[in-house]
Amino acid sequence: MHIANPIYDVVFQYMLEDNKAAKLLLSAIIGENIIELEFCAQERTLEIPRSSEERSPLTVCHFDFSAKIETEIGFKTVIIELQKAKLQSDLMRFRRYLGVEYQNPNNSYVVTITRKKGKNEFKKIKQEKVRQIYCIYFLDYGTDLPARPVLQVNYNVKDAYTGDEFPASGEFITGLHHRSWIVQIRELKERRRNDLEKILSVFDQSNVTSTQHILDVDDESFPKDYQQIIRRLRKAMEDPKKRREMELEDDIIKELQDKERQIEENIKTIADKDKKIVEMEKTIAEMKMQRHN
Repeated sequence: MHIANPIYDVVFQYMLEDNKAAKLLLSAIIGENIIELEFCAQERTLEIPRSSEERSPLTVCHFDFSAKIETEIGFKTVIIELQKAKLQSDLMRFRRYLGVEYQNPNNSYVVTITRKKGKNEFKKIKQEKVRQIYCIYFLDYGTDLPARPVLQVNYNVKDAYTGDEFPASGEFITGLHHRSWIVQIRELKERRRNDLEKILSVFDQSNVTSTQHILDVDDESFPKDYQQIIRRLRKAMEDPKKRREMELEDDIIKELQDKERQIEENIKTIADKDKKIVEMEKTIAEMKMQRHN
């Protein structure tokens, strides 16, 4: 079956705008049952100057969700920060956005606690609590990480002396530390070891057709409970506007990659010049020493 390629930000965003598809995908990645999901904020956009008079918005693929998750003992609400990157320079952007999320007052909630005041008196007080933050990263470039499709980064709590480990729970831990999941798109290839990797096969770039915009996926091997993701991506493929936006995104990414290469070349040129200057200064110093001797 042919679907639109979600490697493109415009398609990725279109897929996540479908609440059912977004819940299915995010639940599969974090391994928890999301029963309610809503956008906390709109994605940010950045306008890139084009070589022509045409200017197009580059969607900075950064989404914040508020997710209500069903647990064995009840429910919890977490903030899910999802980011997708094609360029290594996006690492600094990840740090900035994460810092913003920790400072965002909307990522907290107020609870009412009853405390005993006297023998038969009780006092109700309001206390602010912070929501736990989950981070999900989709990376489409080579990294120094282990060559695996999906990596989970979790915190642990242990005695610094004995090494004994303890459950990583409690609001001090969950409020100041975050869990992360890293999807390495280039490592997906044809790995289909579990349902999650089968679901993520919609990002496998080895399935591209004659055009980079379209993937050919095996929908029969795709988990039936997650077919809404396939349907949403097929709908994006059939939308002429989305096809045009993918073409514009190609142009923008190419310009950004060209600029990155130019910057790298300039840095290398400067480094080579600095090296030559050091060598010349060393040679001059040696010549002076020889004259004095």
